[in-house]
Amino acid sequence: MNRRGFASDNNSGVHPEIFTALQEANRGHVAAYGEDSYTRQAYKKFKEYFGNNTGIYFVFLGTAANVLGMGAFTRSYHSVICAESAHIHEDECGAPEKFNGIKLLPVETEDGKLTVEGIQKHIKGIGFEHHSQPRIVSITQATELGTIYSQDEVKALADYAHENNMYLHMDGARIANAAVTLEKDFREFTGDAGVDVLSFGGTKNGMMYGEAILFFNDTAKEEFKYIRKQGMQLASKMRFISAQFFRYLSDNLWYETAQHANKMARLLAREAAQIDGIEITRKVEANGVFAKVPPEIIPELQKEFLFYVWDHEQSVVRWMTSFDTTERDIHDFVALIRKHMNKG
Repeated sequence: MNRRGFASDNNSGVHPEIFTALQEANRGHVAAYGEDSYTRQAYKKFKEYFGNNTGIYFVFLGTAANVLGMGAFTRSYHSVICAESAHIHEDECGAPEKFNGIKLLPVETEDGKLTVEGIQKHIKGIGFEHHSQPRIVSITQATELGTIYSQDEVKALADYAHENNMYLHMDGARIANAAVTLEKDFREFTGDAGVDVLSFGGTKNGMMYGEAILFFNDTAKEEFKYIRKQGMQLASKMRFISAQFFRYLSDNLWYETAQHANKMARLLAREAAQIDGIEITRKVEANGVFAKVPPEIIPELQKEFLFYVWDHEQSVVRWMTSFDTTERDIHDFVALIRKHMNKG
């Protein structure tokens, strides 16, 4: 079934203009492993957004971006502090632990966002050889619960991390959605706010595949090429990642797609909230909607629109919108909810 649903922005297709960029890159021969004009153009675009001193490395996957990016700063006796709901903790199959040998220290949160107060309990055993040594604070922007860190919140975490000889990592799988909501340039709430390494995502916002690891800290960026190669993420035909990023970052295409996805999420939340028995459980800040839905109608809804149950005990579901979600999709889905609620 190819009907647009609300399970994940990963389920969407490729933006037509990015698909065109891929086709245009598929001409003739160019040098492999990033020694091509497409990659140089993409690097230039990234530096326009993030600054000339930014270290830029392309990889295939978001998990690889997170694992390898953190791996540039860690050894096997280090630990990473993250939210309990973080993708690196819940949805990467232990990859950070397996490939970096590190220990994850999850923090329970109400909204998916870390705070200085929340991570302080893990700042212990420093210099004590019987304890893993906290090395990285990892945050997600926008978070897995659809919330967004302000620039000041990012800076507070970065300052605290640096004061304690740690680094700040940002999982930016949905960073475009956050930037739209914050109405700020990427750089303002990443490198300028103290982020050391950023996983910059494009797949969830209209690209076919490909993520970027951006370094704002000189400690690791020069030698990261060896880590990427050992991590099996050095693309031989890198032009096909690069061409996508160049188009994605040109003419504000990233903004247009993320803005639309965010707008559709707000519309879905507003329309669903008008149905008796449906409760929107979180403020919509990006492109995710969390709703409490009677459990008996969930299977019926999923027969026509794919989405996931987020919390089975509370009967809370997550609906994600995408760059290609339409108002018709929203209205059809809301009508289906009304239909099944009225049956009850």
